[in-house]
Amino acid sequence: MDRRDAVLALLALGAAPFAAEAQQATKVARIGYLSTSLAVSPQTHEAFRQGLRDLGYVEGRNVVIEYRDAEGKVERLPALAAELVALKVDVIVAAEGTVTALAAKQATRTLPIVFASAAGDPVTSGLVTNLARPDGNVTGLCTLTADLVGKRLELLTQAIPGVSRVAVLRLPGALGERTEKDYLKATDVAGRALGVRLQFVEVRGPADFDRAFSDMTRVSAGALTVLPANMFRREHRRLVDLAAKNRLPAVYTSREFVDAGGLMAYGPNHADLFRRAATYVDKILKGAKPGDLPVEQPTKFELVINLKTAKALGLTIPPSVLARADEVIQ
Repeated sequence: MDRRDAVLALLALGAAPFAAEAQQATKVARIGYLSTSLAVSPQTHEAFRQGLRDLGYVEGRNVVIEYRDAEGKVERLPALAAELVALKVDVIVAAEGTVTALAAKQATRTLPIVFASAAGDPVTSGLVTNLARPDGNVTGLCTLTADLVGKRLELLTQAIPGVSRVAVLRLPGALGERTEKDYLKATDVAGRALGVRLQFVEVRGPADFDRAFSDMTRVSAGALTVLPANMFRREHRRLVDLAAKNRLPAVYTSREFVDAGGLMAYGPNHADLFRRAATYVDKILKGAKPGDLPVEQPTKFELVINLKTAKALGLTIPPSVLARADEVIQ
């Protein structure tokens, strides 16, 4: 080997670690993003992306997100989850609800899954075996909103003193069988404790909305509470319009209803949950096992009240309720 070849060989040896390091630094992570409907709440999906950016992930540079949108048709979720598994993504994010997370879990027992806002208790719904140590390939953040049903009813009765009959709008199958039973039981218990009669009104889709509100009027419901369902969030403007048309004060699960003209909403801050989901993804991409990451519960809740709507309904919200609001829309 002559002197020139020796120098080149030394340079090649010296450059090898840097090349390997550069290759590692530019490794592109692939995230599967399974959603029942990306149109439901765009701000929450953006919150997840912002959470990734805050952690140094830039789409197209060091991360690719494979989106799969069921467009409100939950029966499509199993096939969409299977597509993400076939793509061999590094982690699947189940963007909304227990049903989405269960579809992902049924599609794979090995790929890591992070649920961003599973409704109810993930243990009773079968997502994990334990909140502190989930085991398996699934972890994430839950809303535990079955416990909030009573809180919403309480706020409604305080905002409308003397209300005696409350309609409860529900979409059968929206939450998964176990979680749905928890919600219905919690609603019934809360109604009894508050001394109000509950009128459960079921819908199967938006085509049933007009009939549902006619049923509420027919039984002389004095107010309305809406149980969680992604379809309701997707159709939130129409539900709010129908409540106004039928002069029904209503409490909802999340703030987009109030932004659209609904009276009030109380629940977890979903944008915060989705931002925190990005932290789970980051840990898993760096080698953590889902089963070792505890399931987290909401840390931020928000009560939002629309006084413009209250005025249109002829209501005066008591100062004691307004004082508890995180935001009051004038």
